[in-house]
Amino acid sequence: EAAIKRAMGKDKTDYHEEVYEGYAPHGVAVLVETATDNPTRTVANVRMHFNKNNGSLGTSGSVSFMFNHMGEFKIKNSGQDIEEMELELIDSGLEEIGEDSDGNIIIRTSFSEFGNMSKALEEKNVEVASSELTWIPTTTVDISEEAATEVLKLIDHLEQDDDVQKVYHNLR
Repeated sequence: EAAIKRAMGKDKTDYHEEVYEGYAPHGVAVLVETATDNPTRTVANVRMHFNKNNGSLGTSGSVSFMFNHMGEFKIKNSGQDIEEMELELIDSGLEEIGEDSDGNIIIRTSFSEFGNMSKALEEKNVEVASSELTWIPTTTVDISEEAATEVLKLIDHLEQDDDVQKVYHNLR
């Protein structure tokens, strides 16, 4: 019976979500979102990537104060009036509205207002192309192209780790 219970429990993988913080070379702040069934392995891998690429893994809170955790909605621009949309959504927690480089409308709201904004957009029959919770840097860092290559090398190594979901940074 004990063997059967153990075998039945093997399909139930318990994933933990963790956010690791650190600095890439040249003082660029980095946030790493992970989802893992083995946090010990994940922190060791993240630390290894930082160390091998001249970065340093920090403690909780060492970098996150430089980012805002926000909800972001991407809407296909089909001629909507952005100013009118802003007035309609301000009571639903709208913090920022604008356009991205592809011409899509980007709506940002605080982390706590994500559900309210989602509901408001649904009630107004606005078709959302994508929505996610993201970390937006409050300040960005300008560095030389050569230095940026070092930073992007670290970010690339982190993104290739199986447990890493997303990597955020404040490099402009």
